[in-house]
Amino acid sequence: MLRMKQIAALLLLFFSLPLLAQPVTINNLRIWSAPDHIRLVLDTSAPAEHSLFSLTDPPRLVLDVEQAVLREELPDLKGKNPIVQGLRSAKRKDGTLRIVLDLNRRVKPKSFVLKPNSQYGHRLVVDLDSAVNAATAAPKTVKSVASSGQREIVVAIDAGHGGEDPGAKGRGGTFEKDVVLAIAKELARRIDREKGMKAVLIRDGDYYIGLRTRMKLAREHRADLFVSLHADAFRDARVSGASVYTLSQRGASSEAARWLAERENSADLVGGVSLEDKDELLASVLLDLSQTGTQEASDQVAGHLLNRLEKIGRTHKGRVQQAGFMVLKSPDIPSVLVELAYISNPEEERKLRNRRHQQKMAEALMSGIQGFFSQNPPPGTLLAKLQPRDHVITRGETLGLIAEQYQVSLNSLREVNKLSSDLIRVGQVLQIPET
Repeated sequence: MLRMKQIAALLLLFFSLPLLAQPVTINNLRIWSAPDHIRLVLDTSAPAEHSLFSLTDPPRLVLDVEQAVLREELPDLKGKNPIVQGLRSAKRKDGTLRIVLDLNRRVKPKSFVLKPNSQYGHRLVVDLDSAVNAATAAPKTVKSVASSGQREIVVAIDAGHGGEDPGAKGRGGTFEKDVVLAIAKELARRIDREKGMKAVLIRDGDYYIGLRTRMKLAREHRADLFVSLHADAFRDARVSGASVYTLSQRGASSEAARWLAERENSADLVGGVSLEDKDELLASVLLDLSQTGTQEASDQVAGHLLNRLEKIGRTHKGRVQQAGFMVLKSPDIPSVLVELAYISNPEEERKLRNRRHQQKMAEALMSGIQGFFSQNPPPGTLLAKLQPRDHVITRGETLGLIAEQYQVSLNSLREVNKLSSDLIRVGQVLQIPET
């Protein structure tokens, strides 16, 4: 009996050897260039066992993929990439496929494998972080100051997905990442034409940026508003309409806990105040105040945007929605996420691809943003100076106190409002002159 079991085990091992030796096929290689990193994606027939290491003089990166074969030749990158000068490969005696990346500078590499999804099969991803070299990093945009001394309002526009992450796909083959980027660029052009406002594109090309990095970039640019653009999808192709989201209370609570837990190791600021040297109670109060003000502003912006989108087409819901989207979690920047349409709806997919409709949507978003900032111009901005200010008189106020509150002269207050005396009444609206 024992003899028979041994024979059966040997036969099983013999017939499984071809399967164990089956090589991994590398079917394709794609490369995505972002301002601060390069991503290489290798499409593989199965999960790829691999190792990664760097060499110097000259700088190179070596990727060894166990028991692998190339289906096609590696692409010629000479003169086509800012970091990777060339790709070459060789088969080693043990069956390992070695791919060498010739670089023009040092990088911080990392690699990982991805499971199949609706768009792709197995993938091996190699990220080259070039932010260690200042020459390749995207220049930071700070709030510029006009000759008058007032700064511009900065609006960060985040086109969702990108690069290896295409987002949703319409039945006609339209990728979410492409249409939202086109509309983001249209919106940026309109914002930049507006006096006192400046746009920052979080993603200006076809590459992927991590969700927390998107938040970080908006904060580095000191944005006054963060608008993330997406195109929704659903299994029922009849579903249609735009939606506007702000952060849910649950999402805000989880983010507050993370900030408080990491404040000692973080250089991040909340409302311009560092949490690092504050005790737990004070840090919690400061963060809560910042989040509350930010959430209120986010809700106001979202209301303006939804109102404008309703004028150009159907909205999915008649009110602003709340969700725990990661990109909405910045505690000190009003943030909204706009699902422009359902790309899974054939009619809306067609519209999203149409240049004129893209301009229409950008114009609606611009109108909503203008509507919010015209009512809430941030102090110290050019828009606050240009915007006429009204003051509704309440009980106990005097003309002198109002002049002192807004730091304007009593004479200018009289002249602007054509007052022949200092007599005022409750409910009267005064226009506050520019300082």
